[in-house]
Amino acid sequence: MSNPRDRARRSYAAIHRILMEAWDPIGVADVPEAQDEYDSYVAGVYSRLIHRAPWHELLDYLWQVETEHMGLKGDRQRTEHVVNLLLNVPEQINDAS
Repeated sequence: MSNPRDRARRSYAAIHRILMEAWDPIGVADVPEAQDEYDSYVAGVYSRLIHRAPWHELLDYLWQVETEHMGLKGDRQRTEHVVNLLLNVPEQINDAS
């Protein structure tokens, strides 16, 4: 079994990957210089996951980031899909332990 610090590191990496590959509201996934573009949101997602926030709370967080903070129109269906992916991160991390 892995230690909490290792699980947190792997969770952060998994969240980063999902935000960059599946969410990517500004379309920078293929830009090497922008690979840290969504890193400031990883902690917010991680906190909600470890506190077992409900689906709608995680959706509200990402939707607010996308539409209010970034000022984008938003893609609700994509964001809902990303929330479903993110909610599987703790299980995936535990299965890998």
